[in-house]
Amino acid sequence: MISLRYYTCLALAAASSLLPCARAAEPVPALVVVITIDQFRGDYLARFREQLVPGGLRMLVDGGANFTDCRYRHAVTKTACGHAVVLTGVHANHHGIVNNAWTDRETLKRVNCIEDGTVQILGRPESRGGVRLPGASAVAGASPRRLLASTVGDELKLRHGQSKVIGISNKDRSAILLAGKLADAAYWMDKGTMVSSTHYMKTLPEWVSAFNAAGRVESYFGKTWDRLLPAAVYDRVQGPDDMPGEFGEHGMGQTFPRVVNGGAATLTPAFYEAFEGAPFKSEVLLDFARTVVEKENLGRRGHTDVLCLSFSTNDVIGHNYGPDSHEVMDITLRTDRMLAEFFAFLEQRVGLKNCTIVFTADHGIAPLPERVKAAGTTLSAGRVDNGALLKAGEDALNGAFGPLAAGRKWLLVDENWLFFQRDVLKEKGVASAAAEKVVRDALMTVEFVEAAYTRTDLNAGAIVGPHAEGVRLSHYGARSGDVYYHMKPFWVDRKTGTNHGTPYVYDVHVPLLWFGVGVKPGVYGQRVGVDDIAPTLARLLGLLAPPLSQGKGLF
Repeated sequence: MISLRYYTCLALAAASSLLPCARAAEPVPALVVVITIDQFRGDYLARFREQLVPGGLRMLVDGGANFTDCRYRHAVTKTACGHAVVLTGVHANHHGIVNNAWTDRETLKRVNCIEDGTVQILGRPESRGGVRLPGASAVAGASPRRLLASTVGDELKLRHGQSKVIGISNKDRSAILLAGKLADAAYWMDKGTMVSSTHYMKTLPEWVSAFNAAGRVESYFGKTWDRLLPAAVYDRVQGPDDMPGEFGEHGMGQTFPRVVNGGAATLTPAFYEAFEGAPFKSEVLLDFARTVVEKENLGRRGHTDVLCLSFSTNDVIGHNYGPDSHEVMDITLRTDRMLAEFFAFLEQRVGLKNCTIVFTADHGIAPLPERVKAAGTTLSAGRVDNGALLKAGEDALNGAFGPLAAGRKWLLVDENWLFFQRDVLKEKGVASAAAEKVVRDALMTVEFVEAAYTRTDLNAGAIVGPHAEGVRLSHYGARSGDVYYHMKPFWVDRKTGTNHGTPYVYDVHVPLLWFGVGVKPGVYGQRVGVDDIAPTLARLLGLLAPPLSQGKGLF
């Protein structure tokens, strides 16, 4: 007689035959390299494609996943805001980084996004030859303390404590906000010296001190920066070299060739200022990146490591000369060739088959308004006058609530935001919500203002308009101001050069390339966001996405 157990076994076997076959474990990269280029517009890959070399960005485009319509969803497209999104997958309304620096609502003093008085900067060059370097880090200490969201690197460290996560950049905020709170290190360049923070370590590793002592930056004194390719190639792609509105600071001039010496015959602090806007700074950064990979043995330790690498020199050059300049084309081509060398180094050291590479940018850039006008169009373009902005608000408030005593002001302007002097509101007995409406309506009469929103409406989610959602994502109540505005397209809030920080396509459209382990190659035309990077990378690493992450997984 056949037992009940026999029939039970048959039933289980039949049921199991209907289940899909068990899948082999997905491969996990030995090394993840997340690359951001500060101010790399979404059209640059196509614009300069013919001049790209096979082993650099073209390798990622041709052999990886190319998301051709990747955009930031937030409105305030600044360096810190963008870098904070990349590996958290969330925007300023949650991660809290509303700008590179912002006005503190209580003190009305500006604070830096990575400023932290409880830690110290390690290795900062206080002087060169006894002279304090102008422009060296103004903050006493730096850390990710003000970042209110965790990163993919943080999730990796929580899951696999032996994995290493390291951020490297020319800028402090870029290195720190990519690396996250639990990173092993973040290194950035301070006037030619690679520095870090006691948030990550007690002292700089000996190999970092040795790197700094080698005098790599100083070896570039007096070097000439000229075009990589014949001038005719640049003319064909970009147009004329010298255009009105360009800004050639620190002896760099507005045309090629230029000598990087700060305008002096001997090495002075002015050289380090000039070096900020020279492509050679990126060469030093990549030299340091190779040293980090070697000294930390990244990708060869049996645990997934993460290297975050952000190039900032492109941003300085783009600000000074604009996206249609010979200078921007040249730094793009030079960066491409530097990356080709770096990828070849990774192939030799780790093997690209063991790597996952993610490439994007933190924002784009507006064209020079003079160039827009020179095109003979009827487009509105110009340079923002903050004085006119402030006067419109002050006059409206004086008219609505009575004038102030001589020398008193209702408002201060901090980039996209206007803040009330709270003691003045109290003195006049005016409610903030009422004053906000008066200023908002006044701003909408200013020639260059496209949209304005009050803090009260933002807190209530009661704003409308084509870019309202982007503004909402850039708003964090405890850190944002009282009235927000953004300018019309092609208006720039700089006296020379150009800027970014708006919700327009030239600022929000950035490249997104994936290459290597876990990547499905191809060209993807659907709209995706930079906030999709974090959940995609987390899934690829077998991790949960950062808990506040709002993006979607790609592939």
